[in-house]
Amino acid sequence: MSRVVRRPRSAVRRPVTISVVAVLVLVVGYLAAAAVVPFAPASAATTTYSAPTSSVPGLTFPGYGATAVEATDFPESLRTSGDTKPRSIASISKVVTALVVLDHKPLQQGQAGPTITFTPSMQALYAKYLAVNGEVAPMPNGLELSEYQTLQVMLMKSANNYAGSLALWAFGSMDAYRAAADEWLDEHDLDHTTIEEPTGLDAHNTSTATDLVALGQLALANPVVKEVVGTKKVTVPGAGEIENSNKLLGLDGVEGIKTGTLDEAGACLLFAATYERGGKTVTVIGAMLGGVDHDSLDVDVQRLLRSVADNFQVVTLAHAGQTFGTFSTPWQDEADAVSRSASEVLVWGKTTVSAKTHLDEITLGTKGERVGKVRFTISDHDPVTVPLVLERPIEDPGIWWRWTNPFQGA
Repeated sequence: MSRVVRRPRSAVRRPVTISVVAVLVLVVGYLAAAAVVPFAPASAATTTYSAPTSSVPGLTFPGYGATAVEATDFPESLRTSGDTKPRSIASISKVVTALVVLDHKPLQQGQAGPTITFTPSMQALYAKYLAVNGEVAPMPNGLELSEYQTLQVMLMKSANNYAGSLALWAFGSMDAYRAAADEWLDEHDLDHTTIEEPTGLDAHNTSTATDLVALGQLALANPVVKEVVGTKKVTVPGAGEIENSNKLLGLDGVEGIKTGTLDEAGACLLFAATYERGGKTVTVIGAMLGGVDHDSLDVDVQRLLRSVADNFQVVTLAHAGQTFGTFSTPWQDEADAVSRSASEVLVWGKTTVSAKTHLDEITLGTKGERVGKVRFTISDHDPVTVPLVLERPIEDPGIWWRWTNPFQGA
């Protein structure tokens, strides 16, 4: 009879136990691995940018002479009309005289400067210029004025005898003044401007409208000249009450600069005006040459200035919270990349805008976290960069999603 051999019960359980433990180890390992595996960055897609549009400027120019106008700091705004050859500029010449003298005998704003004693040769200019119907102002014997007061009489009243006296005082002779003026014009690239004498009574004092716009910018950049040409009325000892010859001063934002009248030149005006646009102060400088008279010229200048001012536009590049891209995750979560704040620029005339969006690599993120930028390129304007932030958080999907979607986010 055969003998039955029985194995111990523990020997039977051992393989089962090992298998269960192995499975448990694998499960725990999987759960642990799935729980800690890092996610790959969320996929990112940029949105199509719809660029703002702007209009083509239409300016109201006169039909005579030569005109140029430009908004300071907006070089693309320079526009011209009429001929481009140098024309006689009459008393606009005195702006050159003021700047050349101040370059040699500088004044700070608020200073009166040195005293000028008017000599017999200076006083003789009164009769000389009066004989050719030039504008003059009284200059009694023994008169002494400061440099600043002399500039006031010359620029505001356009007194030729004070312009000549200022040149003689600063340089000693008319020839020396002419040489200094030539040098100053060369230094400031006013290549189409010729100055033979300080008053403008010589029709050979000539310039182009575009050169005069540049001259106007130089005049406003000098605080002393800017202050004087912007003054309506002042009393100067010996010269009496002086009124500014620019009748547009204070109208439609006009703050100067200089009138000019001569048979060969017609009525002329170098002008500047300021406006508030888009929270900024903008300055428009222009020159109009060859008018019939100052009354009609002033009307044309006002009409031109209004048309220039109307072409300033505030262009909105981005609204606050505007979407420029979207992040998407494997667990079907999405968050937009939006502009952190609004961005606007002040432009003049027709302007083109393009945008290039850069999105950072992110996996998770909090609301408001910076996640990229958008760079705007604007014609005739410096580029503008706007930060992009998350509109809503991108949060970890949690352990259950990780376990039920093994390694899908890796």
